Amino acid sequence: MNFTAPESLIFWTSIIFFVFFLLMRKFAWKPILGAVKGREESINNALASAESARREIQNLTADNERILQEARMERDSLLKEARDMREKMIADSKADAQAEGARMIAQAKTAIESEKNAAMAELKSHVSTLSLSIAEKLLKEELSNKEAQTKLVEKMLGAVKLN
Repeated sequence: MNFTAPESLIFWTSIIFFVFFLLMRKFAWKPILGAVKGREESINNALASAESARREIQNLTADNERILQEARMERDSLLKEARDMREKMIADSKADAQAEGARMIAQAKTAIESEKNAAMAELKSHVSTLSLSIAEKLLKEELSNKEAQTKLVEKMLGAVKLN
């Protein structure tokens, strides 16, 4: 066998490649395939983890939305309760103020009535005192004179008979 340079190069390259292939198959092929399979498994695991994380994020988002909704409902409930309480307090205050006003008005009317009665009693007392004083002065003046006394008695008797 007489090989020329390019043919000999192809021959030796083929033999070296075949020996290298056998060595690789015997010693390196299984570890390389194991590494590739391990890499494939780790990629599949990462994809499964990513999908699981995506689902968990969706669940957390839904839970957060539900919690937010519940918080809004509770806030609205508290605000409504506070508004109702405020309105009740205002209504109670108005009712108390009206009752107090009515009580004060009744007290004022009672005080005015008693003051009025006291003033009327005092006025009657003054009028009766004045009347008695005037009557006394008139009687003294009329009774000091004998002839006037007689006229007065006859006049009173005439008035009594007429009735």
